[in-house]
Amino acid sequence: MYFLDRLITDFDSALRTMAAVSVARRPSPAAGLAESEMDTKERRHSAGLMRVNHVGEVCAQALYQAQAKFARSDSVREKFLQAGQEEEDHLAWTAQRLQELGSHPSLLNPLWYTGSYLLGTVAAALGDARSLGFVVETERQVEAHLNLHMGSLPSKDMKSLAIVAQMSVDEAAHGAAAKDLGAQRVPPLTQKTMRAMAKVMTTTAYYI
Repeated sequence: MYFLDRLITDFDSALRTMAAVSVARRPSPAAGLAESEMDTKERRHSAGLMRVNHVGEVCAQALYQAQAKFARSDSVREKFLQAGQEEEDHLAWTAQRLQELGSHPSLLNPLWYTGSYLLGTVAAALGDARSLGFVVETERQVEAHLNLHMGSLPSKDMKSLAIVAQMSVDEAAHGAAAKDLGAQRVPPLTQKTMRAMAKVMTTTAYYI
């Protein structure tokens, strides 16, 4: 029954993730900030970057759900579930921001989610230490990616900048927590492969 309950919960979470109807537990960092006047080009650029960030959170949900489901120890499973809940805030924040910018989430979200769930399953099958190492490397790359976005977003788009800044802080904390649990370093070749896959995803998601 526990396995069935988890299966139903995971399926419900997957649907909510791909449908962009997640609910944040924390208020958005953009709450209370005034909407800035941006021209069409600036607004389109902000929307493209926030769509990429939303896709990143779709992937994070899939990864954490798979890694939690197949984790070997209860403590590691709980850490994955906790991180996934915190990442759900990011999912809701970026979805809301896309709406405010008059744009939409990626049309390929089902593909991103499915691929990430498979990656999370493979990582978990390698054992908790390697699975945690995958989290450390993923969060390191995501943090660097978000920092680049903070330099690329229009300076007047304070709402998007506030969201991305808080996301960066949270990603760093998740990576540090995974490292403290005994993460095993990801091999250099795997790191390069992860960066290449992320490049394909971010380039596509900016437009679609």
